[in-house]
Amino acid sequence: MRVLVTGGAGFIGSNLCERLLNEGHEVLCLDNFYTGSKANIVEFIPDPNFEFIRKDIIEPLNIEADFIVNLACPASVLYYQKNPLKTMKDNVYGIFNLMELARRLNVPVLHTSTSEVYGSPLVHPQSESYNGNVNPVSIRSCYDEGKRVAETIMFDYHRVYGLDIRIARVFNTYGPKMLENDGRVVSNFIVQALKGKNLTVYGDGTQSRSFCYISDLVDGLMLFMNSKGFTGPVNLGNTYEFNMIDFANIIISFTSSKSKITFDPLPKDDPVKRKPDLTLAKEKLGYVPKINIEDGLKATIAYFRKKLGT
Repeated sequence: MRVLVTGGAGFIGSNLCERLLNEGHEVLCLDNFYTGSKANIVEFIPDPNFEFIRKDIIEPLNIEADFIVNLACPASVLYYQKNPLKTMKDNVYGIFNLMELARRLNVPVLHTSTSEVYGSPLVHPQSESYNGNVNPVSIRSCYDEGKRVAETIMFDYHRVYGLDIRIARVFNTYGPKMLENDGRVVSNFIVQALKGKNLTVYGDGTQSRSFCYISDLVDGLMLFMNSKGFTGPVNLGNTYEFNMIDFANIIISFTSSKSKITFDPLPKDDPVKRKPDLTLAKEKLGYVPKINIEDGLKATIAYFRKKLGT
C-alpha cells in the first residue's frame, strides 16, 4: 500500500513511517520542517519504498496514494502558540486540501486529532462522548479549536461525499525522536535533568497528565488504519497518570540527576487533569497499550543521553 504521511518528519510521524516501511508499505513522507526534523527521517532515505516531499499542507496537493495519514500540525504548546494563525490554517485550510485530495483519489484518511479537544475537562477520565470544556478565545484555542474544526470538516466530507474517515484523539505521547526543545513535559524534564538544571513545574504541581510510549501509539494508529467501518473519534494513549511533582521526581530518579524542582506560574487555561478512557479503543480496535512507564522512560532517557552527548 502507498501511504501518504503528512507531518512525517515529526516525532509521531517519523515513528509511524518507520513502522509502515518495516511492514512493507511504500511511504510518501510530506513535511515543511516547521517542527519536523531531517534527522528523524535520514535513515529512511536509502529505502526505495520511501520518498520525501518538502511541502506545506495549506498548499494545493497533487499526490497519488492509497491511504492518507495526517499528522501535519505543531503539537506542542511552545510551537503552536508561536504562530497561532499558521496553526489554525494547518487545521482548516490543510484539512480541506487533504479531504479534497482524498475525494479525488477516493482513499481513506486517518486524522490525528488530540486530547486538547476536551479542553480543561470537567469529567475524568475523558471519553469520546464528552464534548469538552474549551475556551474559544484562549491563547491555546488556535490548537484546541483548530483540531475541533478539523474533526467537523472531516465528518462533513464523510456525510456529504461518503469518504472513509478515521479520527484518533491522541493523548500525551513520548519516546525517541522527540525534539529536546519542544516544550513538552517529558522532554523538558529529561533534558533539564540530564543537563543538571532544575526541573520546571508549573503551578503547584498537582495537575496530572497520562503518558503513552510512542510504540503503543503507533500500534493504535496501525490498528485503526487496518480497521473497517469505524470512523471514531477514538482516544489513543495510556492511562498511566501522574501529577507533575511526582513525575518530576521519577525523572530525577531515573536519570540519577542532582536537579531540584522549581515552580513557575501555571499557564493560562492549562488543563488540570488529562487521562483517556480507552474503553472504545479496546472494543473497536483491540487496542491495549503494552509498554510500562519504567521501560518507556528508560528508552527515552537513553535516546536523549545519546542526542545530548551526556
